[in-house]
Amino acid sequence: MFNMSWIRLCWPDTPIQAGGDVAVLVHHFGFCSLNPARIVYVIDEVGPIARFGFAYGRVIEHAERGEERFTVEWNRSDDQVWYSILAFSVPNKALAKLGYPWSRILQRKFAEGSKAAMVQATNTEMRHSVVL
Repeated sequence: MFNMSWIRLCWPDTPIQAGGDVAVLVHHFGFCSLNPARIVYVIDEVGPIARFGFAYGRVIEHAERGEERFTVEWNRSDDQVWYSILAFSVPNKALAKLGYPWSRILQRKFAEGSKAAMVQATNTEMRHSVVL
């Protein structure tokens, strides 16, 4: 979900569990910003619709305050899989307040890129499973 040329996930081996620290390094508008966050909860539901995901909250050093949740759902009855991102945020730093319109553009770009990365990851995985 973070496999994009302009984004680098720091500490990608962090276990997906509440309290885990992560950061996203973003290359944008000619500079980089490091945006730290902490995993605040995990979703792991078994049932007719299985759900797995996590949410991270931005920590004080982050340019914005808010939360992002990433969820994958599998409907067992029709074998459909859904990927969703839910995010809400407000500027936390002066530069983020000044650049708020650009921040919204980057968030939309991230959502589209994340969706494309998930499609690519699942298509690659499907091709590997067929070959094996």
